Amino acid sequence: MSKDLLVFDRHKNQIITENIFGEGGVRFLYENPFGAALESTVLCRPWFSKLYGAYQNTERSAKSIPDFIKRFEIPMSDYESGPFHSFNEFFIRKLKPGARPFEPSAHRLAAPSEGRYLFLPSVQENTKLPIKGATLNGPALLGDFPEMKPFIGGPGFISRLCPVDYHRFHFPDAGKILSSRKLSGPLHSVNPIALAARGDLLFRNEREVTILQTENFGKIAYVEVGAICVGKIVQTHSGQTFQRGDEKGYFLFGGSTVIVIGEPRKFAFDADLLEKSASGRETLIRIGEGIATAV
Repeated sequence: MSKDLLVFDRHKNQIITENIFGEGGVRFLYENPFGAALESTVLCRPWFSKLYGAYQNTERSAKSIPDFIKRFEIPMSDYESGPFHSFNEFFIRKLKPGARPFEPSAHRLAAPSEGRYLFLPSVQENTKLPIKGATLNGPALLGDFPEMKPFIGGPGFISRLCPVDYHRFHFPDAGKILSSRKLSGPLHSVNPIALAARGDLLFRNEREVTILQTENFGKIAYVEVGAICVGKIVQTHSGQTFQRGDEKGYFLFGGSTVIVIGEPRKFAFDADLLEKSASGRETLIRIGEGIATAV
């Protein structure tokens, strides 16, 4: 694949080149035979990511924050100020109130995370992604449980969060939680470089699945996918009910992914987003932005 990872920024209405955190390391682990062997036998184990995450909780890790902000041009004016006593405190920084207003229309589905999105009009048992060799298996992703069957064939999206992004995820509509479960697995990278090398990672990695009953879009399967060096997925919401835009949780250090699958014929994604995804281009979406309309 091309050395440059190009993404369409919907807010700026232009194609941008993604500045990949640790790009050399990712390519070594998934494009080099020795690196691939190391990743698949040692580095994908949960203990490695937890150990790495523990370091990011130390005061020493905070020393890398200024260089990280400068290198990746983090717009700190959008976020609440520190002080940050560790890199993880910086990593889970909160947005300032009003920095990302949620779509106000009840019939418009709001983006629950800030990341690079691929939109799929229908998620089946073997849905091919516009990344060479990559697929998304709906039943394998959600766990083959009876309550998951209504989602087969429904619309879905994959939101890839990079280490430079806002790492809290939110509810896209008001509603209530019906059930939740954790599905164990390894912790591989979910970068497109990794997916091009090993296309089944999204439904093999450790993940947490929550079934939501929303007010305007039917039932939704909301999945957080762990990845290499993700210290932990933290669920911060308490109680069964939630409002549009409420925080659901956050990822500690590392890039990761949020996947949402709906029931068939409950909502339809915007045509421009489907067009970009069909051509193989991810779209950078800001959290709270409208991405679909209730049917």
